[in-house]
Amino acid sequence: MLADKGYDADRIIMAVLNRGMQPVIGSNPSRTNHYFDMDRELYLERYQVECFLHRIKRFRAVATRYEKTAQNYLAIVHLACAWLWLNVLV
Repeated sequence: MLADKGYDADRIIMAVLNRGMQPVIGSNPSRTNHYFDMDRELYLERYQVECFLHRIKRFRAVATRYEKTAQNYLAIVHLACAWLWLNVLV
């Protein structure tokens, strides 16, 4: 399970382990005992997804969700992704 620092709680980690999954969760800085037993490659994938979500939320229409319907919001997300993709290629 790939998750953000917001899911770094003992009860969540135990629930993930009880379901037979491997938790890959960034450690919360305020946590006293850090959970470091995770796959480095999976952590890199989690980090890349987190960075992508940060980049896409820089678009105001995506971050504040001005669109009323899910279909229109998805169209805005697609436009933002296309804009980011085109800027990476140039």
